Formats: sequence, C-alpha cells, structure tokens
Amino acid sequence: MKPANSVLLLTTLTGFGYGLLAWLGAFAALGVLPHRVWLVPICMVLALGLASAGLLASTLHLGRPERAWRAFSQWRSSWLSREGVAAVLTYLPALGFAGLWWWVGPDAGITRMMGLFAALAGLGTVYCTAMIYASLKPIRQWHNQHTAPDYLIYALFSGGLLLAAALALVSAPLALAASLALASTLIAGLAKLAYWRFIDRQTPLTTLASATGLAAFGTVTTLDQPHFTENYILREMGYQIARKHAAKLRRLVLLVGFAAPALLLVLALAGLVPGFATVLAVIFAAIGLFGERWLFFAEATHVAALYYGRPS
Repeated sequence: MKPANSVLLLTTLTGFGYGLLAWLGAFAALGVLPHRVWLVPICMVLALGLASAGLLASTLHLGRPERAWRAFSQWRSSWLSREGVAAVLTYLPALGFAGLWWWVGPDAGITRMMGLFAALAGLGTVYCTAMIYASLKPIRQWHNQHTAPDYLIYALFSGGLLLAAALALVSAPLALAASLALASTLIAGLAKLAYWRFIDRQTPLTTLASATGLAAFGTVTTLDQPHFTENYILREMGYQIARKHAAKLRRLVLLVGFAAPALLLVLALAGLVPGFATVLAVIFAAIGLFGERWLFFAEATHVAALYYGRPS
C-alpha cells in the first residue's frame, strides 16, 4: 500500500497523545503521580494537542475534507467511524480529569476515577484506529493477531516516554515512569520483531488460482495485464518496496526507534542529565515510529495486486 503522510501523522501523533493520556490517568488512579497542581493540565494540553493534530492531519487524505463529519454516521459498522466517535468522547473524561485535578485535588476519589476513565477512553480510541487496518481481510500484513495489540503497545511506549520527559523537565521523581517507559520500549521492540517475523513467514492468503476459482486446474497465470498504464490500483494498492531497502529500514527503525530510547532511559535512571536524555529519547522514538508506520503501509500488499502479476 502507498504510505500517505496524513495517515502516518495520524497513527504516530495520536499514539503519542493517547499514550500519554493513558499513563497520566493510570498514574493518577493509582495515586503515584506527583502532586503538582499544574502537572496534569499542562500534560493534558500536550496529549490532546498531539491527538488532535493527528486527527486533523488524517482529513488531508480525504478527497473532500469538508465532508469528514460524515464519518461519524456509520459507527455501527465502520471502525473508522468508531474511531472518530471515540476520539470526540475521549475529550470529556480527559478535560474532566484535568479540571478535577486542578480544582478538587489529586487525592479526591472522583479525580482518580476520572483519570481511569480518561486512560481507558484514550486506549479505546487507539484500539479503534488499529481495527481500521486489522479488519481489512484483503491485506494479510494487517489482518492478523499482531496489529491491534501492537498499536496499543506503541501508544504506551511513546506515551510513557513523554511522561518520563515531562517529569524529568520539572525535576519530579521519575524512577517509576522511566522504568515503565523502559519496559514498554523493550516490549515494543520485541513486538515489532515478532510482527516482522510473522509477515515474512506468512503464506499468501490467496493466489491467482484460488482467486479465479481455477486452482483445480493447476498453476494459473495471466495472459496479459489488465491495464497498460498506471492506474489507481497500482498507485495505491500495488505499491512495492525492494526487500533490501525494507531490511535496511527495519534495522534503522530498531536502532533509532527502540534501542536509542532504551539506552537514553537507562542514562536517565542513572541520574545522568535526565531531562536531556528523556527529551532526546522522545525525539528518537518519534523518528523511529514514523519510519515504522511507513514500513507498516509500504510492506502491505492487497490481493487486488494479484491481477497485475504482483504477489499478495
């Protein structure tokens, strides 16, 4: 599939935003978030700002962006519509959580409860985003058991880095946040390796013979191409990346997106310039995750490409 910048921004920025929201809410619900009256409101502006930026960027992929509101009408059957509804509903507990933290206090039961609701709403929105791709049966690299859990793992990984950086910059205790961020970084890296291993070993869901119903007659080949010029299917669904280039990009993603942030978190936990180390970890993770998202789309193959002589 052809990677679209708007969708890359959507899946990357919303992961950072909703991941930070999830960690804020969970930490507040457990009572382990530093009791600073301005901490949650400022972090909430960052979290919702990133999530909103990603959602707005996604409308650039539409032919008629002014009709984006219509996506909300099909929530009964469309994961895209459910994502939009979940994203809007998430603002309510998120803003309520920030307001209660400021006006009522961190230790109030209602504040902790609202923090938990906000965390679940954020992760629910990420899940809806993941299911947009996981529900597409014609694309084997997406329609599998890795896609939805991986999206949630990457959101927690990127959001955990943001929370650790925020705490480090205000000189708040960050041992717990940085330790959990380190654990999520390692888990995210392993999850990415498992996903690549899975799609590399996975057999095609269908072949030209099974797609045409002629499998009983042996190998099926096309006598001629359906089109002689570039068309929509070839541009959007037949996008190909050379295996050698994909291998190089995978190594770069692992190095920049996961290994570098993990090393920087270790330095932060050791007390070596924690503010600088955690902020740099966020930057490296953002670059790496953007590359990871690009590969997620570029390596995906649609079964429609079979009719053009390309593997699915």
